[in-house]
Amino acid sequence: MSKTDPNATGLLSRAWSWLPTTVDRRVRIVVWASFVCQVLLIGTGGAVRLTGSGLGCPTWPRCTADSFVSTPEMGIHGVIEFGNRLLTFVLTAVVILAFLSVLRMRRVRRELFWLTFAQGMSIPLQAVLGGITVLTGLNPYIVGAHFLVSIVLVALTTTLVYRVLRGPRGHHAATPPGYAVLARVTAVVVLLTVVVGILTTGAGPHAGDAQTPRNGLAPEVMEHVHSWPAYATLLLTVALVAWTVRAGLPRRFPLLLLGVELAQVAVGLLQARTGLPPVLVGTHMVLAALLVAAMTAVLLTLRNDQAEDELEPIVAAAEPALR
Repeated sequence: MSKTDPNATGLLSRAWSWLPTTVDRRVRIVVWASFVCQVLLIGTGGAVRLTGSGLGCPTWPRCTADSFVSTPEMGIHGVIEFGNRLLTFVLTAVVILAFLSVLRMRRVRRELFWLTFAQGMSIPLQAVLGGITVLTGLNPYIVGAHFLVSIVLVALTTTLVYRVLRGPRGHHAATPPGYAVLARVTAVVVLLTVVVGILTTGAGPHAGDAQTPRNGLAPEVMEHVHSWPAYATLLLTVALVAWTVRAGLPRRFPLLLLGVELAQVAVGLLQARTGLPPVLVGTHMVLAALLVAAMTAVLLTLRNDQAEDELEPIVAAAEPALR
């Protein structure tokens, strides 16, 4: 019978004891980092497409047939594409840290455990989608699916940050029923705006590579179609803000949502009138991520929150159940 190495056991015990048992500064930092990484991935993914570097690494999972990293012969396009892949490893490390930071709280803060678990499971999904994107020669629909998953992950990490900062979801509505309906309708229109925006981008000039076909939709028509749900979102958000002012509801997130939308509309109009310059298109993509984050935060305010001191048991009493 093999004996357990006491040194290894002691090391694991010390590592386990170091993990947080309540939400502290370490947890807050790492979940914010996970959110920032998700938004940055959208930005760097946009840079890959907008600089024509989509096939800078022409194969997957290697960058070339013989190398996992870009080579000097591949030039700047190889560097940009490999840099985007490299950020995925940074995100992986951050997601692992986020998962570990809530592991000992898994019985008393189950929502944090499952949010970090879901984020971790998304990494292989995104890697496979990224690989399919390259292997299909940047098929615009696969590229769009890749972006849509990233948007969902922005919503997920927004929820994670919110729950870490505000505590678990409560059991009672925090807003009038009509306001909640208006917020959910706005969220549906935001989602429609994002999906139509993906199709519009797939019809436009920024394919990621000069040889990549587009989705066959008319860009000029899609730009107009994309604007319809965008303006509807703006009008619905103005109604949300007006309701918060009139009813004395918390205004931070509705105002944040309105601010992001105004910036998004301004950038959208400017890029359409200046021939879709890459910098503005990339800014529009990042703002789309922030739009979804702000909309998610608004939805999260529809229920009350439990205070931390209402939920966390005494650590000493909870510890046997956490092992």
